[in-house]
Amino acid sequence: MDLKVAFVIVCLCALAITSTKAGIPKCCIKTKTHIPKQVLMNVQRWNMQQSTGACDIPALILHVKNMSRPICAHPKWLEVVLSRQQKMKHKKRRATY
Repeated sequence: MDLKVAFVIVCLCALAITSTKAGIPKCCIKTKTHIPKQVLMNVQRWNMQQSTGACDIPALILHVKNMSRPICAHPKWLEVVLSRQQKMKHKKRRATY
């Protein structure tokens, strides 16, 4: 009886960890210093990884259209990404008029 109870508790704990964000955080362990222009044009969204939490290094996490995994870029690329997104918005506005 004790073995069954222990097994159920272990299974519930494993389910709780894997079904929530309480599990192991996904961190960038290294960053790219060069990112192609075509990739920068297809960035859909981005996040900043801080080095103060569970992750060791600061990084810019780029979620790119038609790519299954995000790209870990050096934080210096943030200005370039923001300017590209502004240009794309401006082009879309001009196309609708």
